[in-house]
Parts: sequence; C-alpha cells; structure tokens
Amino acid sequence: MLLIFDWDGTILNSLAKIARCMQLAAADAGLPERSEQDVHGIIGLGLPEAVMTLYPGVQESTRELLRQRYSHHFVVEDHKPCEFYPSVEATLHTLKSDGHHIAVATGKSRNGLNRVLSGLGWEDFFHASRCADETSSKPDPQMLSELLDETGYSVSDALMVGDTEFDLAMAASLGMRRVGVSYGAHSQQRLNKHEPEAIIDSLDALLEFVRQPG
Repeated sequence: MLLIFDWDGTILNSLAKIARCMQLAAADAGLPERSEQDVHGIIGLGLPEAVMTLYPGVQESTRELLRQRYSHHFVVEDHKPCEFYPSVEATLHTLKSDGHHIAVATGKSRNGLNRVLSGLGWEDFFHASRCADETSSKPDPQMLSELLDETGYSVSDALMVGDTEFDLAMAASLGMRRVGVSYGAHSQQRLNKHEPEAIIDSLDALLEFVRQPG
C-alpha cells in the first residue's frame, strides 16, 4: 500500500511555529494580526492561497511582502526543527518495515520540506513527495495524482492521512481512502465533512487500521 502523509500538523508538531511566523510577518507588512486559530485554519494550503485566505482584500504587493516575510521568519525559526508528534517516528519506521511505501503531500514549499528533512536526517526516508509550489495547492487532488503516477500505485491501493479538511477533501475527490488525525490543525467536525474511514488520536493507531483485512 502507498501511505501518503501530510506534514505540518500530522507528522511534525509545527503549528505553533507556523502561527508565530505568520503573525511576525503580518507585523512586518503592516497588516492586522490574525489569531492562532485563524492561522491554523489555513494550514495545508500553499502559501499564496493561505495568504489570500487570511487577507483577501489586501493589495497583491502587500501580500507578496507578507509571503516573503513569512518565509524569512520560518527559515530563521527552522534552525531548530520541530519535534515529531508522539509515536510518529516509530510508526513510520514500522510501516516501512511492513512493506508499505511512504510518501508526503504537503503545503510546504520544496525548499522548506528539503530543509526540514535535512535537519532531521530524513532526506532518503520517503519514497516520494509533492509540495505546493510544484503543483496545485490542496484541496486540488493533483499532487495525489502525481504521487500515484510516480510510484505506480492505483488509487485503490493508496491511503491519505492528514489533519486538515484540505487533506481529506483532495483524497475524497479521487475516491482515495482517507484517515484523519485529531491532534492537528482542524477540528474533528471539519474532518468529518469529508467522511474519513477513521479519525485517530495518535499515529500508532494507524498500524492496526492498515493491518485489518480487506
């Protein structure tokens, strides 16, 4: 099976960092601060789409400044990688040992994902990955389609795991199996709109789920 994971809020506990960097960037750009909850609501989108959602009435030049300042602050903060959520590291290693292929579908940029993978020493861990600046932003399913094409799996042999409705919506649009995690950016109510097969409270619960027959 191909197991496709979101990154921020599913694998890595980076939500507070994302909110803090967006708030710092807004101050730099002279924009009103958005709450941590507001920023959590756009996690999973590509950066241009996230900024447009948070500041829809702002001139493009100001949004571009906000994007640049957010990227700057995140690079500065990324000198110390965020921690994995509990059980994540061991679960991913077990899934690979069980013979599954592991991929990432993230709203991060390619440079951002490569930087954090390098900091963690995980450059060669995943079989494939797609980032928002390489393809269409979630919830468009293009990144999932590209991962299927690259790895040779059919949609019936793949599972998407994520913490936001954007993750589950893009899987649903392809008819891909999907599981939500309860500990990330979006509420269970938002996740349930896209009919996941399960919502798990820690990633190690995925082991029993994928080992079930059928």
